[in-house]
Amino acid sequence: MEAWLMQSQSLGILIVMAVGFYFRRQRQKHVKIMSFAMVWDVILILQIELSRSAILKATKAVSNPWILNLHVSIAVSTVLLYIAMIYTGRKLLAGQEQIRSRHRALGYGTLMMRVLTFITSFWAVIPKDLP
Repeated sequence: MEAWLMQSQSLGILIVMAVGFYFRRQRQKHVKIMSFAMVWDVILILQIELSRSAILKATKAVSNPWILNLHVSIAVSTVLLYIAMIYTGRKLLAGQEQIRSRHRALGYGTLMMRVLTFITSFWAVIPKDLP
């Protein structure tokens, strides 16, 4: 798959996340939009793996450029934050209001990490001819 197509999808995910953030006070819309963004992001990760063997390349951390290692670390952290967001979001939907501040803080962190994943992705692309 072409790099520009993956970058376009990544930008699309960020736009969808921004829209979801905008609707944060309208729970039903917020949940649907953010769920869509997270699922799309995981699908993008699968596309990258299938087309570039990204996991195999990422496991060669010692020989990888530092920017690739940084990008992979940020991307993995983003996915882990998605899990935390889903967990705290479900608790909020169940009426546990005391978790709202944690969900909010995780949300800002997740959005920031996704932006950093997008930014670092421009410098982290490995040419296909590398072993």
